[in-house]
Amino acid sequence: MDRVLITGASRGIGRELVEQFAALGWEVYAALRTPMGTPFPPGVVPLELDLKDPASPARMSKALKGKPLDLLWNNAGLYGLGASRIGEIDPQEWQEVLTVNSLGPLLVTQALLPNLKLGQKKWVVATSSTMGSIGENTSGGSYAYRASKAALNSTVKSLAQDLGPSGFTCVAFCPGWVKTDMGGTSAPLEAKTSVAGLIQQCLSLTRRDNGRFLNWQGREIPW
Repeated sequence: MDRVLITGASRGIGRELVEQFAALGWEVYAALRTPMGTPFPPGVVPLELDLKDPASPARMSKALKGKPLDLLWNNAGLYGLGASRIGEIDPQEWQEVLTVNSLGPLLVTQALLPNLKLGQKKWVVATSSTMGSIGENTSGGSYAYRASKAALNSTVKSLAQDLGPSGFTCVAFCPGWVKTDMGGTSAPLEAKTSVAGLIQQCLSLTRRDNGRFLNWQGREIPW
């Protein structure tokens, strides 16, 4: 049975990833800040992970010692409304967004590297955004979120270079503008539709995709 660990699993895209992978028969580990009391499909294993705490990924990894992982999906993220407009930047909120969105995925990947090396697929995926694309920034604003996703993209690219020779495939995916707590009610995409597309793209990954930045339909996005 294939195994996946998904961060930010309590709601939105993360929750939908958990449900759809579970429906496909995967063994799913759902990482979230408060696992107690969060209902999941049968067989899903909740794990505590708080990316605001840099020590949390290493603590979480102890529960998975010796267990193979085929796929790590770094999905947890913050928008940072208080660090989105010039003239109104809250430095503390900026740091928090960078910690969760950029440093967090790297620390989770680092902590779970032994598990991923034991897995067959060796896929490391990150939920990024076109807002992290420097080439597609035509509207400005969203300073902390854009910067954090650009940093995440750079991290994915470096992981692809460092881990690729060992058989890993590291990819950044943009889910599109999705109706979630972060995306809001005006977003054109339902989470089910976006995630179904993301999973379809993920399951079709080959070694040639290592280091790519794609949207939920497989379109290449400029870095």
